[in-house]
Amino acid sequence: MAKEAPQENQINIELSEEIAEGQYANLAMIAHSSSEFVIDFIRLMPGIPKAKVKARIVITPEHAKRLLAALADNIKRFEESFGDIKQTVEEPSFPMNFGGNIGEA
Repeated sequence: MAKEAPQENQINIELSEEIAEGQYANLAMIAHSSSEFVIDFIRLMPGIPKAKVKARIVITPEHAKRLLAALADNIKRFEESFGDIKQTVEEPSFPMNFGGNIGEA
């Protein structure tokens, strides 16, 4: 029986218990400059006027494009398994003026 050669580009990823628990976020605010994208994951709770940023991720434009492709692929596979994701068309009832170039997800 032949042994498999170890993969040359294998990455060992460590996931701590704290990070593995995850954070719930129901809003993402995205800003960008010429060299980076900043994605803030926010928890907005009904009836509470103050929302908290639960995580901020800073990535390069190249990685932002890779993230977009990975999300599109995962959404496609999710919908093939579980059906279309329904979207509501409602206006947000909070200020969207964090400054800079912003998108919402």
